[in-house]
Amino acid sequence: MEETDQQPSSILTEVRDNVGIITLNRPEAMNAVSLEMLNDISYQIQTWEYDDTVRVIVLKGADSYFAAGIDIRELSAEIAQQSFALKAWQDEFNKIADCSKPLIAAVSGYALGLGCDLALACDIILAADSAQFGYPETSIGLIPAFGGCSKLARRIGRAKAMEAILTGRALSAEEASACGLVSRIVALGDLDDESLRVANRIASLPYQAVMQAKETIRQAENMSLQNGLDFEAKSCRLVFNTEEFREILQNFAQKS
Repeated sequence: MEETDQQPSSILTEVRDNVGIITLNRPEAMNAVSLEMLNDISYQIQTWEYDDTVRVIVLKGADSYFAAGIDIRELSAEIAQQSFALKAWQDEFNKIADCSKPLIAAVSGYALGLGCDLALACDIILAADSAQFGYPETSIGLIPAFGGCSKLARRIGRAKAMEAILTGRALSAEEASACGLVSRIVALGDLDDESLRVANRIASLPYQAVMQAKETIRQAENMSLQNGLDFEAKSCRLVFNTEEFREILQNFAQKS
């Protein structure tokens, strides 16, 4: 296990083999997301984007809370000073969501508001049986501002998204799994090990194929079916021409 020399205050980071791990670290605020935290996460992810030894990134919180929404104290102070810059927050969030490497969210406890958005920005969500996903913004006169309205509706359907956002009722891990919001449920005591197992499995696979598969799914998701099929065919042709694929094919032929 290799740890970074200097740890930002709002997150902890480490690298295990080919897996980068980001642990949200604001226990005094139940990991409420501050702008500093977004900056720290996006900076670390961008650093690992240029590190070929890091192939997969895991984002996790504490046992009782993944991230309990936006930091209301910081939000209130900035609005009072007329200094709240929503775009600055969104820009940092988008750097996280645009990560080209596979992102795995290991979620236990509360993932609310911006915390839920962070989970949805990941490619795979493993949820502890204690996990709860929700958007309580309307209870304080706001609406989700980091993709919650659009992403949640795409993930779980318009009706369930409407209920979740308009009422603020959180979805249990079982509900989130049933409607396809999470990949699957894992016992809380096994969550860390299982997220690393999945990450290591992905990291062990041919790197260029994994990267191209992620990009293809992301792009095709927002296309018509035919355009998605065309993009998939184009992506497949790209991986056909990689040295990685040719070496694997040659090794397979030699063993046959």
